[in-house]
Amino acid sequence: MTVDRTRVERLTRELLEAIGEDPDRPGLRQTPSRMADLYSEFFAGVGEDAAAPLAHTISVARGPAPDTLPSGAVLLRDIRFRSVCEHHLLPFAGRAHIAYLPGEQVVGLGALVRVVETLATRPQVQERLGEQIADTIAESLDTRGVLVVLDASHGCVTMRGGRQPEASTLTIAARGEYTDTAARAELIALIGASTGASHA
Repeated sequence: MTVDRTRVERLTRELLEAIGEDPDRPGLRQTPSRMADLYSEFFAGVGEDAAAPLAHTISVARGPAPDTLPSGAVLLRDIRFRSVCEHHLLPFAGRAHIAYLPGEQVVGLGALVRVVETLATRPQVQERLGEQIADTIAESLDTRGVLVVLDASHGCVTMRGGRQPEASTLTIAARGEYTDTAARAELIALIGASTGASHA
């Protein structure tokens, strides 16, 4: 789905007028166009198929490296993402960590990044975003388990209300073997080490 730029510009002018501003003053004349650019970027995932990047898989047994069958999880850490909270249309941003236990088919790591980007560029809440990422991977790949950990800072917490600039939210979504707490403990520890280093 393509963002209706003309409508966004018109509504931005109305919003500026609604807060008592003059949309024709020099500093605001380009704001409606800028908002159309911003919304086109921030909501590019609306209507897009998040599973599409996972359609091309690689056979481990018959692929280019048949002697490298993974015996454990594939873990991709520190995927930077940003989204917009659907409650106040304020941004939230952070890092996604994704692990999956592959079967005979694996996927290029960049495809996992694109899944996150597609689902994040919609009006979201963090809890649902993590669940959607986990579902998309679990349903699209030959996998025995999926774990998605999101660590994000929310504008509705840092800039309004309680105004807690250091606060972040951690969510975990698990599928398959990783619904067992013991099975995912090692991965959580590895992700925790990464998160600690990134915040140091």
